[in-house]
Amino acid sequence: MKLTFLGTGTSFGVPQIGCGCEVCRSSDPRDKRTRSGALVETDAGKRILIDTPPELRLQLIAAHVDRVDAILFTHEHADHIHGIDDVRALSVRTKSALRMYGPAETVRTLEQRFAYIFDERMRPLPGTSKPEGELTTLVAGVPVEIAGESVLPIEVPHGHTTVFGYRIGPLGYVTDAKLLPPQAIDALRGVQVLVLNALFWKQHPTHMSVPEAIETARLVGAERTYLTHLTHDNFHAKLEEALPPGLYPAYDNLTVEIG
Repeated sequence: MKLTFLGTGTSFGVPQIGCGCEVCRSSDPRDKRTRSGALVETDAGKRILIDTPPELRLQLIAAHVDRVDAILFTHEHADHIHGIDDVRALSVRTKSALRMYGPAETVRTLEQRFAYIFDERMRPLPGTSKPEGELTTLVAGVPVEIAGESVLPIEVPHGHTTVFGYRIGPLGYVTDAKLLPPQAIDALRGVQVLVLNALFWKQHPTHMSVPEAIETARLVGAERTYLTHLTHDNFHAKLEEALPPGLYPAYDNLTVEIG
């Protein structure tokens, strides 16, 4: 299995509009962060896209991706779904609807906000096209087979709402979580690679801080943990030096082999 981090930034991205801080002006390409999304490539050669951030077109081009077999959505916030129109290039190539999965609230939001994709009554005029997708609602704790892999949705709190993390075999992927409840930690135990969000060093009401992510990684006990959804609060190089063994800051277009 292979994991590619398509984007590793927060909803603001890095550099941030109008910001002149040292990180936003950094010449290190690892400090340039688009909004968070990822691609999982299975041993059978299937591709599962996690979220459709606003820079999705640029992310897929940078990662040389011309096909995906399914899309998993973590939640309905704009930085995780507003690139969905870019899947049009994928569904046009295959001449078929992409299978899309997510929590009930996310499915409802997608159907309402992007009705032109999912309402069969809205057909493109001859000579034009639109993204084609089929939505399936997932239930926390109930595994489902997606693109030939068993995928376990894991519910985690994110402020006043909840989001889904996912366990896909030896991989655990969690973003936008404030914490991992005991049942989520139990569900993730045994993964080889864990992905966690980490916003600032200081606490935040809806996201894990770096210290909270470090402690959460210790509780799960994965061989390797990668931090994503990072802000301009951190230089990549300095964060890398500050993290304990087995923890690493992810960066855009980083590819990780698993198993």
